[in-house]
Amino acid sequence: MTQRIPLQNLTTEAAVEHHSPSSNDSRHQPSNNNPSNNKPPKLGHIYVREIGGFFQRIRRCSNWLLMALYFVLPWINWGGRPLIWFDLSAQEFHIFAATFYTQDFILLTWILVLCAFGLFLITVAAGRVWCGYSCPQSVWTFLFIWFEHRLEGPRHRRIRRDNAPRTFDTFLRKTAKHTAWLLIALATGIAFVGYFTPIRALVVDFVSLNAHPWALFWIGFFTVFTYLNAGWLRHQVCLHMCPYSRFQSAMFDANTLIVSYDAARGEPRRDHHQKGVEAPSVGDCIDCELCVQVCPTGIDIRDGLQYECIGCAACIDACDSVMARINKPLGLVRYTTERALEGKETRFWRPQLIAYAVALLSMVVLLVGFLNTRVPIDVDVARDRQTLFENTVDGRIINYYNVTLRNQAGQSHRYALSAEGLPGLHLQGMDTIEVGANETRSLRLALTAEAGVLTQPSHPVELRFTSLEEPSITSVSETRFLGPSGE
Repeated sequence: MTQRIPLQNLTTEAAVEHHSPSSNDSRHQPSNNNPSNNKPPKLGHIYVREIGGFFQRIRRCSNWLLMALYFVLPWINWGGRPLIWFDLSAQEFHIFAATFYTQDFILLTWILVLCAFGLFLITVAAGRVWCGYSCPQSVWTFLFIWFEHRLEGPRHRRIRRDNAPRTFDTFLRKTAKHTAWLLIALATGIAFVGYFTPIRALVVDFVSLNAHPWALFWIGFFTVFTYLNAGWLRHQVCLHMCPYSRFQSAMFDANTLIVSYDAARGEPRRDHHQKGVEAPSVGDCIDCELCVQVCPTGIDIRDGLQYECIGCAACIDACDSVMARINKPLGLVRYTTERALEGKETRFWRPQLIAYAVALLSMVVLLVGFLNTRVPIDVDVARDRQTLFENTVDGRIINYYNVTLRNQAGQSHRYALSAEGLPGLHLQGMDTIEVGANETRSLRLALTAEAGVLTQPSHPVELRFTSLEEPSITSVSETRFLGPSGE
């Protein structure tokens, strides 16, 4: 459960922070609340205090749901194979009931562009809620912090231990914490590789030390970087490695929903030790710094909008808990817009937001339409390069072709083969072929035609493949039929 510290103890914890390596006196100074106030990031270790509240319950639920999906999906089978499986060796990508191949790479590009526009739309409308509630860096960082709270204790105790001589109790607590972090990182690495290698066999091979060297390499790689990013770097990844925090300012406007401090209501700040002081010139902010203590990036939201803010709303829940205890209205720190803070009406629908919404909706409609009309058969026809053509004793010309046929449907199909483009064009050998679900077949075909119908050395012809079960599934491939000139 979240620990609740009485107001009189808040200054004691702030005093502990003052002597810690992460101390920064600039946090105590009020600013002009300039939204473009992009100050240099505060370096050093940040001791994050745990806080409860409405928005933190939403964040924790979303975090646990996302992690559950990440770890569970590789274990679910569908039709005898993993539900999501990127089979690089076979160049097949299985996502639920659909199978995609390398020639479907344009779909991946399309989906990535669609996700980018979706992120732009969310940013214009609601700021960095993606960072605070769904970003993998934030999700894993909050998970590591959750274990840190339980194994090393509350924030003020962690600060005291780190500034005091090392004891056996401190050693045990830190060992337990880092062990838990490494186990989480290892599970993360195994789960990630499990999207590319069936995870059931992968876990057995890993435990028995029989895993493929490349599988071991990638498990180790993601284990190390998960441990470093979520356990040690944390906010430094958001501040120095993620480009999103840098270009978000170009997407914000006065109507964007942001986490903000109401300076008109909170300033000038008052000392909560001065009980009974209710002068008109004193604001609601009691300068307890609880909003700073719970911030995962270590900023003071009272200094205005800063690019370090990830919109997790921890400062909102912290401030609301203080306001409730001193019988003041909630919302001194809240989700709002610059126009609302100025007493103006917020305009939700504006040209920038409408443009992103229209673009996103158009791409979704086109993608759904493409997937619905996508023919679940792919044919690759290549002429045999060893011989251009052959002459038969009865005066016919033979051309040979190498055909790769992929059945991208979830059930097997029998395909009828036919050829068109020349009078009397005939397909020698098989005229039907059965291909299993998500199977690839290779075959060699021979086309023959009368030599007399060839009026030039090369004629365009078509090879047609039609499913006997579903005639609407048809693929037509154009190629060339070679022979001597008829002149």
